[in-house]
Amino acid sequence: MSSHTQYIFAIDLGTSGPKVALVSVYGDVMACEFEETATLFLGRNGVEEDPDDWWNAIVKAAKRLLSRELVPIDDIIAISCTSQWSGTVAVDKNGNHLMNAITWMDARGAAQAKKITNGLIKIEGYGIVKLYKWLKLTGGIPLRSGKDPIAHILFIQKEFPYIYENTYKFLEPKDFLNLKLTGQFYASHESITLHWVTDNRDINHICYNDDLIKMTGISREKLPELMKATDIIGPVRKEVARELGLNPSTKVVMGSPDIHSAAIGSGAVDDFAGHLYVGTSGWLLCHLPYKKTDLFHNMGALPSAIPGKYLLVNEQDIAGEALNFLRDNVFCPKDELSSGRGVKDVHQAFNIMAKRIPPGCGNLIFTPWLNGERSPVEDRHTRSGFHNISLNTTRAHMVRAVFEGVAFNARWLLVYVEKLIKRKMKIINIIGGGAQSDIWCQIHADIMNRTIRRVKDPIWANVRGAGLLGSVALGCISFDDIPEKIQYDGIFEPDPGNRNCYDKLFRQYQAIYKQNKKIYKRLNT
Repeated sequence: MSSHTQYIFAIDLGTSGPKVALVSVYGDVMACEFEETATLFLGRNGVEEDPDDWWNAIVKAAKRLLSRELVPIDDIIAISCTSQWSGTVAVDKNGNHLMNAITWMDARGAAQAKKITNGLIKIEGYGIVKLYKWLKLTGGIPLRSGKDPIAHILFIQKEFPYIYENTYKFLEPKDFLNLKLTGQFYASHESITLHWVTDNRDINHICYNDDLIKMTGISREKLPELMKATDIIGPVRKEVARELGLNPSTKVVMGSPDIHSAAIGSGAVDDFAGHLYVGTSGWLLCHLPYKKTDLFHNMGALPSAIPGKYLLVNEQDIAGEALNFLRDNVFCPKDELSSGRGVKDVHQAFNIMAKRIPPGCGNLIFTPWLNGERSPVEDRHTRSGFHNISLNTTRAHMVRAVFEGVAFNARWLLVYVEKLIKRKMKIINIIGGGAQSDIWCQIHADIMNRTIRRVKDPIWANVRGAGLLGSVALGCISFDDIPEKIQYDGIFEPDPGNRNCYDKLFRQYQAIYKQNKKIYKRLNT
């Protein structure tokens, strides 16, 4: 290795667009650029994005970043990608996408998911024989909500048979980016997991299982070959290197989806060390030395980006996006009532408004299920709401209620995570855009009754994780080195004075779902 610092060119393709960053091989994020892309909400549970938009945005962001000439180009030794997970891109033999990418929020494949998981005797809606086989081999089973890639593929097979027949490979978004970079069709052991066609029992030997593929009804030939997240695919294509402004000798690391790279970027790489992500969506994860599943609360230990380890995986559809909804659909929409005067920094205004409202918001409760929910309940029908609005409710109350509602949802998840791992998460590292808010970190600490430790520059956790993964792949550091490379800029301890208030409201939060889920199903079926 060179005696001077070298860098990883990290790409993080999020739902709202890509971040492109220069990350040192020691995990220091030198600079980062973001370029927004559009998400297409089609109605009837369809949610798509245009892969051309992804690539064009990456090129724009890369050119801005490299034009700053922060480091010599020759010191950028690898590219490492991470991206939104549980999406599907259908590509032909030439690597061209045949339709828009189907995203992780899309539930149009629900009927197909139910069909392949059905049976005469059922548990939680799943046929017991199929359930046993899937859980035994993979650690999970296709979601009946239809939001997994296997459901996307089956939806395409039924509704767009011409596209299915002409598809050479179905790829996750991260693996599509690697195809653009190298011309090679691969998936990593952890990115392929939500297709539910791999045998994950031996964490050191993950492979496709013919019986599972047959149960799904898809063609094995349409699935990519598998590599480890730390494998090197090869050098970047020369024409792509010219387009991005990189050296053509730059290596491309296999990389991992966002959940896995975030776990690395949070510093929580040791077994049972937890991290909480508050971004567009949310999750509460930890690495595990064993495979274990909680079917009833939709979480389980699946292959991680760290060879030899599992990662306890779960996800909540909406976290920080609830604030964007409040901004765009309630407070500042462009409609007949709009004044035309925008607020320069809406999220800072939200922080100020939330601070002046006492904990508990006068018993106003917000439920953040704007797009259904995945964990700890799998329910695509459930929906959001402000509960217990009165004549005294102000916009500031609504803002704080959103902050608290997202934290209540995280606490709901924490209950079942700790039951599964059979221990208390005393300290939880927090990352994501929502973690930039001091008041939101404190609200999470108070509601979850746990110490919340904020990773420095929490919004860059994914690109940091991608960079660190690339560094390990190149032999610059080891995974054991990572915890000491992570810096923290805030510790938030629970306030005992808020304990009774939040415990009472959390019980009502759970009751809201229990007592209204049948109504949500009738309204949204």
